[in-house]
Amino acid sequence: MATISLCMIVKNEEAVLAQCLDSIADLMDEIIIVDTGSTDRTRQIAAEYTPKVFDYKWTSDFSAARNFSFSKATMEYIYTADADEILDAENRERFTRLKNFLLPEIEIVQMKYVTETEFDTVLNAHMEYRPKLFRRLRTFTWVDPVHETVRLTPVVFDSDIEILHRPQTLHSKRDFSIFIKIFEHDGTFSPKIRSMYARELLKTGDKRDFADAKHIFRSILEHDFSDDARKEASCVLARVYRLEDNRDEFFKLTMKDMLTTPCSEICYELGTYFLSRRDYNEAVLWFYNASCETESILDIHTSGDLPLLGLVECYEFLIEEEKAKLSPDTALISQYEMQLDKYRAASRDWKIPGGLL
Repeated sequence: MATISLCMIVKNEEAVLAQCLDSIADLMDEIIIVDTGSTDRTRQIAAEYTPKVFDYKWTSDFSAARNFSFSKATMEYIYTADADEILDAENRERFTRLKNFLLPEIEIVQMKYVTETEFDTVLNAHMEYRPKLFRRLRTFTWVDPVHETVRLTPVVFDSDIEILHRPQTLHSKRDFSIFIKIFEHDGTFSPKIRSMYARELLKTGDKRDFADAKHIFRSILEHDFSDDARKEASCVLARVYRLEDNRDEFFKLTMKDMLTTPCSEICYELGTYFLSRRDYNEAVLWFYNASCETESILDIHTSGDLPLLGLVECYEFLIEEEKAKLSPDTALISQYEMQLDKYRAASRDWKIPGGLL
């Protein structure tokens, strides 16, 4: 049977920490909890489950805190958990089976991460695989019978365990401040961090958040010539310019994007722009393209429920406008009403994809 150290970093998690630990504590051989500055009862709750509670000065660096927690582990494997995760009865059984039969050559175990609340900031699916269990010490092995080399790729196992993620609130403001600090320090982002920042902005950012991000994504657009970087920066800046009502920059950016493969994010921004100008027929065109003709690259909602709701709003206004005329076109009203019913049903039935990313 494999031995496992649970390593957690926490801050002000008194509302959820006990629920998390109740669901996993007895599956662990060691529990290590690193507190990064709680001002509530988090530390006291943690001490009820383990004597290994450590203080760590927060430096806006999750990796540093995670590395500190890992440095305290002594078992064969390390399991990482956040305080807003739980394992239900079925998945506790799956975890027990995994622990009993885990092959020693497996170095990373991925588990299905299921976000159950509306407080999702980055996921584009109901469920995705995430690495959660790690072999603490790795054994390097020579491979190939000739021209031998050391195997560098870890042995990864995709398990059937589902971790239920139940966040209580959004953490976007905290994340945005960290993204900005990274850029101020490094002057650039890794592709992963760039995508995560852009995705979180589009999903949860407000007008101030986009204003704070403007200079960053302008710099990315001007200096990073990779296709992904330019597309992602364009999506963010289109929202920035629309919120600023900077029409010249908005249309220069969105029209340039149309020269490449259009994405749902840009089409949705155009639809929202024309809706705000009460140009409902033009808005319909772009909302339809967002929903039916293009794919999202950052936020799945821009090819799903958001443009569908935009279409509903447009057809409601078009019906009102036609009915207000001295000689309304009843055939046109009927056509609008059919479209309205269609998109109402589609928006009501749309759900974030349930499959694995």
